[in-house]
Amino acid sequence: MADAAPPAMDSLDIQNVLRLLPHRYPFLMVDRIIEIDGDNSAIGIKNVTVNEPHFQGHFPERPVMPGVLIVEAMAQTAGAICIRRTAQAKPSVVYFLTIENAKFRKPVVPGDRMEIHVKKVKQRGMIWKFACEAIVDGGKVAEAMISALLTDEEPE
Repeated sequence: MADAAPPAMDSLDIQNVLRLLPHRYPFLMVDRIIEIDGDNSAIGIKNVTVNEPHFQGHFPERPVMPGVLIVEAMAQTAGAICIRRTAQAKPSVVYFLTIENAKFRKPVVPGDRMEIHVKKVKQRGMIWKFACEAIVDGGKVAEAMISALLTDEEPE
């Protein structure tokens, strides 16, 4: 008996990412999401370009992508697959709850194609926790554990 082929992974192009996330330029940090497995895992892609506004001041002579934006790319990748999984067009509010054990190993610079690997660690209700890694050219450049809350409730 032949082995069954593994199920095809889903992906999201930029138009679908824009439908899910409320972020827009210059704060959208994900260009595409590939290899989506429900809300269990995904790989986001960020093509880092020199014309992004943060490079004007970080740093003009040697542009380096700020670590906080790398973490934001992780959160956006995880958030998009959670929103997609909950079948909500857009939640009213997405709260970033925690960033744990963030480590930055190598600078991300213009011209890099950053892969954002997210893997669900746990979920309780509308709270998700993900182990995340950012990878450039096969090498890990950053990692963090992040959690977020998706809600339709308006903030007080």
